Amino acid sequence: MTKTVLITGTSSGYGKATAELFLHRGWNVVATMRRPDPHVFTGFSERLKVLPLDVTKPDSIEKAISDSLAVFGSIDAFVNNAGIGLASVVEATPDAVVREVFETNTFGVINTCRAIIPTMRAQGHGAIVNLTSSVILGIMPLSAVYAASKCAIEGFTEAMHHELEQFNIKARIVEPGYGPTTNFTANGGARMHGLIPQQYGAFAQSYFQRFAPYPLAYCTEEEVAEATFAAATEDGRKIRYPAGADTNFLAQLRWTTSEEHYLQKMREMFVDAA
Repeated sequence: MTKTVLITGTSSGYGKATAELFLHRGWNVVATMRRPDPHVFTGFSERLKVLPLDVTKPDSIEKAISDSLAVFGSIDAFVNNAGIGLASVVEATPDAVVREVFETNTFGVINTCRAIIPTMRAQGHGAIVNLTSSVILGIMPLSAVYAASKCAIEGFTEAMHHELEQFNIKARIVEPGYGPTTNFTANGGARMHGLIPQQYGAFAQSYFQRFAPYPLAYCTEEEVAEATFAAATEDGRKIRYPAGADTNFLAQLRWTTSEEHYLQKMREMFVDAA
């Protein structure tokens, strides 16, 4: 029987690439987005269903799951890719913006997991794959709110992994690196306006100048898609799947060196080379 994956946030970037990879590997794919556009994908028909899904709205999640089951009969893997970016200074970030980021990146993931677990438990198998970010390994300036929203999902997924193993449900994490084709800035531009006050102007300018020629190898959409497919299909108890050379570099820097060395290297790359 052909397996089925439901993926959130598939209108572009990592989500679109992941949906296309699963299709090429013979899976049924439910590609969801807040405003469905079937023209995002070309060349596929009977194994692809494009549905609306807003992770901040429980009714939308439940309907997408119900419609998916009606079409394909099961959901063997659920990929939480939808997310929004933010660069801001902590003291200048209003509560409404903090909550907006957490509603999608954190509570949205929790919402979808709670909704899909009963189905997977009833069918006796499944895989839940939550995408976080390399920022959880190398936390950069101006990323406090975004990093917090993603770090929360790391802990959430690891705990869920232990809870769900007894039901033959995998809970796994894909940690994408930074890529020039992501919509981090595009989908976060409006909410970032005015969130870096003049007192931080020189610091932010220096940081962005250093970040623009990103000092690590970019992560590609294909690397994220491959890591996500592996997380959804591999046996074993592995939880984390780094995607991209930068994520692997930051993981090694974070976990195999001293904290002093790690912090100094981060400063050299992103803050102050002195």
